[in-house]
Amino acid sequence: MFQGNRILRWIYVFVVAAFTLFAFSVIFKRFFEESRSASIVAAPSAEMSGDLLAYERNTIDVFQQASSAVVFVHNLQKRREFFSFNVTEVQAGTGSGFLWDGKGHIVTNYHVVQGATRVAVTLIDGKTYNADIVGAEPRKDMAILKIDLRKTNVIPFGEKVSNSAEVLVGQKAIAIGNPYGLDHTLTVGNVSALSRSMPSVMEGVTIRDMIQTDAPINPGNSGGPLLDSRGRLIGMNTMILRNSTGIGFAVPSNTIKRIVNQIIQYGRPVQLGIGIEIFEDRITQSIGVEGVVLREVYSDSPAEKAGLKGTSRDQYGRIILGDIIVSIDGDPIRNYDDMYNAFDEKKAGSNVVLVFLRNGEERTETIDVVTVTD
Repeated sequence: MFQGNRILRWIYVFVVAAFTLFAFSVIFKRFFEESRSASIVAAPSAEMSGDLLAYERNTIDVFQQASSAVVFVHNLQKRREFFSFNVTEVQAGTGSGFLWDGKGHIVTNYHVVQGATRVAVTLIDGKTYNADIVGAEPRKDMAILKIDLRKTNVIPFGEKVSNSAEVLVGQKAIAIGNPYGLDHTLTVGNVSALSRSMPSVMEGVTIRDMIQTDAPINPGNSGGPLLDSRGRLIGMNTMILRNSTGIGFAVPSNTIKRIVNQIIQYGRPVQLGIGIEIFEDRITQSIGVEGVVLREVYSDSPAEKAGLKGTSRDQYGRIILGDIIVSIDGDPIRNYDDMYNAFDEKKAGSNVVLVFLRNGEERTETIDVVTVTD
């Protein structure tokens, strides 16, 4: 009997030990599998977060540095009511702009302020200022405003301008503006293409060397800055391709810097040329001429000194067409747009090789380039 009880106790101890060992094995196995699963999931998650944080941090830093210099531009116009004839001021349009320097100069698109009887500008702190239009260059869709900005901590973009000639397709592009009136909106994309030509506000003239971007640009973004990953200005958002998605265009920073400095210094863009007046394209096209026809050659101009002739009449009153310019520095000249852009980046004191037709005969002259008045 005693021996039987002893055997039963050993069986009991063995069962309890076996059950305990089994329970510990189940718990340990579950813990090990959860730990392993957590390590497998967590590792790529941490790596991915690190990658995203680097990209996001750059975008955040650029926005925080640049957004305070982006402004909301209001185009205000006076309208007469149809029945009462009372004159009221209405907001005819809005857009974006950016502070250029500490003196309160602001760069925006010409079409943003076109037709305005008053322009107002709202800064990031919510304060609104009346703005004067210092000057404009419709051929580049640019306008320069000025506000009374006595004190500011803003870093103007005039101090952070990239060389747009060094911009590369594929690099990051950051747009800040006020699309649909939603102020200080940021969008991010890439530089999609370079050296695009698009129509300007002025009929018959294209803006050349524009930067194409897929950073979303919408109505209200016009006049806002396009920045690189270092927060430097590479262009001014100006237009989108109609009926398209993700195709926007910006005036390049090199053009902006040149025109802005001219307008601030002279009150107008500096136009270079050789001292001639040409016929409108529609007239030239109507008579079947390809090139630009000289209407007049100004007295004492480089063109007159080189012997160019404008349009005149003979003793019977018949029109004698002037010289027809067909090439400047080897580039074909088909219309005013070609001629304007041929002189656009020249410097006063340089010269151009001009090819022109006179009575069907081709002639070539080297002519000095000077500053002219539009």
